[in-house]
Amino acid sequence: MKKLFSFLAIIAIIAASNCSRIPENTDPVIGIWYKVEIAPSGTKQSQTIRQEWTFNDAYLGRYHQYNSRKLSFKTDFKWERQNGFYMISYPGTDMPPRKVSMKEADATEHLEDLEGHIVATRE
Repeated sequence: MKKLFSFLAIIAIIAASNCSRIPENTDPVIGIWYKVEIAPSGTKQSQTIRQEWTFNDAYLGRYHQYNSRKLSFKTDFKWERQNGFYMISYPGTDMPPRKVSMKEADATEHLEDLEGHIVATRE
């Protein structure tokens, strides 16, 4: 009788483990997005600031900021899609959350804020 219960328990565990599949996230925002700004400085050379967002399929991502090609700041972020907009939040930082939408112009994709300013371009 013990062997029968053990056998049934093993069958139940195998059946339960095969039924749980994680759905694949194929959201079009997944990938690397960037923005480059050239900030004037007090010297002859200007300072290049590059911001980079890497969106992954687990509704998380990594944000990097480079000043003149040197990493100056990095943090993780969360993202979610709501009614055609993407909500990006940066837990544990002072960075405010952003609400952006994806637009396509001149064969390039952009993330725009609510005022129509380009936040990032797909790499």
